[in-house]
Amino acid sequence: MAVDEPTERELRVMPWWLVLVGLLAAVALGWLVLDLLLTEAGRASQPDTRATLRIDAIRTGLTVVAGTGGGLALLLAARRQWITERAQRHQESVAARDQVHRDRVQAHAETVAEAAQRHQDRQSGAAEHDAAERRLTELYTRAVELLGNDSAAVRLGGLHALERLGQDNPGQRPTIAAVLCAYLRMPAPDGEPRETEVRRSAQRVLTRHLRADDATHWPELRLDLAGATLVDFDAAGCTLVDANFTGAVFTGTTTFAGATAQGRLLLTAATVDDVVFEGLAADGEVILDGIRVGGGASFDDATFVGGLSCRRASFAGLTSFRRVTFGQPTSFDATRFEDAATFREAVFDGALSMEHTEFGRSAGFHAVRFTNMALFRWTVFGAEALFDRARFLDAANFGRARFHSMTSFRDTQFSRPPQVEQARALADPGHRWPAGTTVERLDDEWLLLVDS
Repeated sequence: MAVDEPTERELRVMPWWLVLVGLLAAVALGWLVLDLLLTEAGRASQPDTRATLRIDAIRTGLTVVAGTGGGLALLLAARRQWITERAQRHQESVAARDQVHRDRVQAHAETVAEAAQRHQDRQSGAAEHDAAERRLTELYTRAVELLGNDSAAVRLGGLHALERLGQDNPGQRPTIAAVLCAYLRMPAPDGEPRETEVRRSAQRVLTRHLRADDATHWPELRLDLAGATLVDFDAAGCTLVDANFTGAVFTGTTTFAGATAQGRLLLTAATVDDVVFEGLAADGEVILDGIRVGGGASFDDATFVGGLSCRRASFAGLTSFRRVTFGQPTSFDATRFEDAATFREAVFDGALSMEHTEFGRSAGFHAVRFTNMALFRWTVFGAEALFDRARFLDAANFGRARFHSMTSFRDTQFSRPPQVEQARALADPGHRWPAGTTVERLDDEWLLLVDS
């Protein structure tokens, strides 16, 4: 806020008659002095003295007149100097105010120019953005139209057009992934090899951009392939974020080897031929409830930090959980293993439940560590049940289990006596029961296990 300058008094013009009055006053004063001095000189007795005094009187009168006039002249000169200085100050003040005004005008002009430039830049940026969005929309629409073409070759071109669009425009990647997932969820024509190749290509486009160690990685993509039909699906080394394969049909060999699952991994009620989960690292819950595996299944060296739910599942081929780490409670309730299943050297840090689980062939739990409760109630072991060198650090319950072949607990360690009440075992001389287990014969074929 500008500070107002002190207001100067109004400058008045000296009237001409005031100078005349001053001159007349000086003459009158000189005449008065001359008259007084001449009167005094006339009183002298000597003529010479009188003449001298008169001359001195005249000289003094003239001096008074000259002095008074000089004084008036000095006053006039002083006033002129004051007026000059005041005029100079006024000019300087006016110049300063003019400069301030010019600076304000210049600043205002610069502000207006900057605002106009910003507005122009915004308009230009908006125009460029709109043009880019229109072009992007046109490319996206065209690619989707190609994907819906009747020709398999044209559909392949549409897939690669969408992939390139996503590679150049990160903001469009989730949408493009959703479109590809929707395409794979659509029913596939039976016995159409060209369509199968298109779907393989769509799968490869998705999985290619899910590998974090690849330069073309698209982070944070979420796959929704519920109910999709997938052929030789290869997600090895991929990062899967909240991936949903509920009810999907996997034909051929499916692999999640070395994959990383962030969030939930859902394969509920999925149908799989052969599947590989070796080295899978899952920080969230993996849900395989109701999965049907028609071939072999390998989970070797996988890590389920968030737990595994595999209820009411079915495994027709060899199933391996070697050296798997289960971090949270794990359930295989009512699951059917038709062929051999092994959990050799697995670690169950959370509780394990295998109630009503059926093993059609041998079940191997060699050197398994059960850190928490382990429930095998009503479990059916159709062939050998091997718990050699296993360690149960909490309660173990085999109540009402059925052992249809040789069972071995050789060198098995229990922190507390296992519960085996009402468990039954087929008579076999090779049985090795936990220490302290009471075995009674029911008939010629079956044995009854009783808690001590």
